[in-house]
Amino acid sequence: MAPAAPRSGDAIFASVERVNAELFTLTYGAIVRQLLTDLEEVEEVNKQLDQMGYNIGIRLIDEFLAKSNVSRCVDFKETAEVIAKVGFKMFLGVTASVTNWDADGTCCSIVLEDNPLVDFVELPDTCQGLYYCNILSGVIRGSLEMVSMKTEVTWIRDMLRGDDAYELQVKLLKQVPEEYPYKDDE
Repeated sequence: MAPAAPRSGDAIFASVERVNAELFTLTYGAIVRQLLTDLEEVEEVNKQLDQMGYNIGIRLIDEFLAKSNVSRCVDFKETAEVIAKVGFKMFLGVTASVTNWDADGTCCSIVLEDNPLVDFVELPDTCQGLYYCNILSGVIRGSLEMVSMKTEVTWIRDMLRGDDAYELQVKLLKQVPEEYPYKDDE
């Protein structure tokens, strides 16, 4: 029997159970609001959202690999394309594009065409330093770490801050060699 062909983000998104988008957006907004109340410092909220995303990402990668039938990517460029075209579509129902590659192929931008997390959101003046969607940078970082890629993910542009797009910069810091928990000769 031949291995299953990789599935597109659209096909996976159509077949998975989803929660109501408005409920998801409002729940996320309530979490951010509570963090702002509890932590008071916007920079601490940014760190907490990133850490929450990281914790989600290290678990989400298993579901992604199981449902997408994506085989091992040959390089960081292919990995970024899979995140943008399959990952974002699969979990958020949006597509993204990969742009602004550096000469080494270790740094790029992922530009979201739409961002469901920001529906109904306006940032007050007291939250100007807030990266409201910082959970997404943590998800990418956590997922990539589970497939042996240490990365740094930062927001470059954010429409909530007056920019014309949502753009994340993903920088490969190092490719970690895989370690196996056992030796073949034992």
